[in-house]
Amino acid sequence: MVKSILPLSFIVALRFFGLFLVLPVLSIFAINLENATTTLVGIAVGGYALTQMIFQVPFGMMSDKLGRKKTIVVGLLIFMMGSIICAIANDITTLLLGRFLQGAGAISAVVTAMISDIVKEEQRPKAMAVLGMTIGISFAISMISGPALSSFAGVPSLFYLTACFTVLSIFILKAVPNPPKIRHTYNAKVKFKDVLTNQNLIKMNITNFLQKALMTFAFMIIPMMMINNFSWQLSELWQVYLPSMVCGFIAMAPAAIIAEKKGKFKEILVLGIILFAISYLVIGMSSSVNSFVIGVAIFFIGFNMHEPIMQSLAAKFAKVHQRGLVLGIFNSFGYFGTFTGGLLGGIFFEKVSLSSIVIVIAIVCILWILLIIKMPNPSSKKLSYIPINDNNIKNIHKIDSINGIDEWYINDSEKIIIIKYNAKEIKEETILNIVK
Repeated sequence: MVKSILPLSFIVALRFFGLFLVLPVLSIFAINLENATTTLVGIAVGGYALTQMIFQVPFGMMSDKLGRKKTIVVGLLIFMMGSIICAIANDITTLLLGRFLQGAGAISAVVTAMISDIVKEEQRPKAMAVLGMTIGISFAISMISGPALSSFAGVPSLFYLTACFTVLSIFILKAVPNPPKIRHTYNAKVKFKDVLTNQNLIKMNITNFLQKALMTFAFMIIPMMMINNFSWQLSELWQVYLPSMVCGFIAMAPAAIIAEKKGKFKEILVLGIILFAISYLVIGMSSSVNSFVIGVAIFFIGFNMHEPIMQSLAAKFAKVHQRGLVLGIFNSFGYFGTFTGGLLGGIFFEKVSLSSIVIVIAIVCILWILLIIKMPNPSSKKLSYIPINDNNIKNIHKIDSINGIDEWYINDSEKIIIIKYNAKEIKEETILNIVK
């Protein structure tokens, strides 16, 4: 599992590192470009997410049909071109073009689906935790190195560095094994209606939207407040992000373990939301640097508690033949949240008092908690792996109408039938007797 997951996780980490690298300083850089306004700056901060939102589902569906690797390479090349355009931007319009193009390389759902393809379901929580941890590490490093690098090399250098990392990612992809060939011969047609009306997936999509919106809004206001309200220098911002990210990183592993091992996904989500509400209230009401930094640290703790488990939880509500589509929609909601957070931050930052904004955010968090409380934690499922032979291939369809069977599919690469079932409703021995 490690040899398969680490290269993919590294690719995602490098990509997110490039996106996160500019977040702490982008609003300060963009506001000084020709024709810049706070609204356009907000769009520049979250604009890449708009095209991410638009292209997540097409990329996810394309990967289901044409293959994960080819789709990832196309997305990385588009992302690289967008990074180069951002690097040469002298006005806000060019920067926006580059940010939109960065987002058009929408491969997040494809990589997650590929991990789900390669790794057996019992090992998937570990794989998703590894992915989440690498993203968290890249996030932490970028928060510290972004302000430091830009202070002496300039913000454009961060975009050039991102383009270089993208080229490296394409070479790393060669080390990733091809996903197994899967046949899901039962009810294999993906129905948009079934995915879009699934209540658990709706709640996860809303959760991803709100989490990413709060993240982008935070990155819109934190550097501006530190520089404008507390007279900090750009090169000093790492002193805010470093302790905050350390606190968030410490909280990440226990949260992932409690969620994945103990099945307490819902509880971790609710705790993270509570911390979001507290953090924004502290940030919005702060009159001193110390209280402001405490608010930022609380926010990153809540965010990093969510990040390692979000993709894994969404994948648990998807059947094997739906993963590309489900994760595409899930990520689209997240990126739409990223765009919305930047846009609203730019519009309201100068027009509405921050104290009023954070009260509204706290109310939204309360409503968000009420939504999540009604979502069940994923039921514990078991898997049966049956070597293919002539008899079970003929008999496998007999389990279609059996209660307790969640789904089944055929792994042609490993010559096995995988049956996912609820152990409380049916025993494995019963399944084997039906299909033998």
